[in-house]
Amino acid sequence: MFILPKNVTIIEVGPRDGLQNEKKHVAEKDKLQFIRSLQEAGIHEMELTSFVSPKWVPQMADAKAIVEKSERVGRQFVLAPNAKGAELAQESNANSVAVFVGVSDSFNERNINRSTDESMDALDPVIAKLKNDGVFVRACISTAFYCPYEGKIKQEDVLELCRKFVSMGVDELSVADTIGMANPVESYELFSSLKKEFPTILITAHFHDTRKMAIANIFAALQAGVDRFDTSAGGLGGCPFAPGATGNVATEDVVNMLDSLGIITGIDVEKVCIAVDGISEHVSHPIETGMYRLYKNSNR
Repeated sequence: MFILPKNVTIIEVGPRDGLQNEKKHVAEKDKLQFIRSLQEAGIHEMELTSFVSPKWVPQMADAKAIVEKSERVGRQFVLAPNAKGAELAQESNANSVAVFVGVSDSFNERNINRSTDESMDALDPVIAKLKNDGVFVRACISTAFYCPYEGKIKQEDVLELCRKFVSMGVDELSVADTIGMANPVESYELFSSLKKEFPTILITAHFHDTRKMAIANIFAALQAGVDRFDTSAGGLGGCPFAPGATGNVATEDVVNMLDSLGIITGIDVEKVCIAVDGISEHVSHPIETGMYRLYKNSNR
């Protein structure tokens, strides 16, 4: 018999992770409507935007306006890759900030031009200041299973990086299968180890659906005791530094699975599909997730 959590929290990453690499410019008003629609669906934790250089990520140039104009419903995250980003986030009155580091040096260097150790050294004072100012800090750990340049990642390397983040005082560890290569056994083993070693830290699983195994990996993580998952409405997203990686697992498909298992999320699948429908005309590729297709077919 499976032992599964009774409640699960979904952290919606579509507005940030889903749109940041979108080639087609998405207007501020359309992003805000997307966020509002997702909140109306019952989503209370969300990545809104990222305070990064508009030169490198032009889609996030409106970060300040997005934070200031979004309704504060639950915990709303902004991504801050460095001290400047964290400063801008705080100036916009963001009360939840996400930082990120890859376990793999190769991935990290291609992403932010620093080794993993160099990144951690730079983030130490940033996290200290955020925590001193009462900000909730989420640490996003990329390439926790496989790296597109180095191959399989050792579990102990993931645990060691998480230990460093925990020692810095972060509130949450979001651990990612960045290129979507993990299998359910690997998911269960890593998340079981994380839950055992960090019982007082929020542990979140982040899966990409490159090989269509994200749902299976989520089920395995549920069995390991994980009750927080990053998902993206419409399966939007991808990573420019991870060749071959496709979008995040779709919010509507994950919530549908959880509903079928009797696990409570507080999220309305149909309303998520309405949000997806609203953003679909503003992205450069068709959205073809399972539940969204059913929604479209039933509303013809």
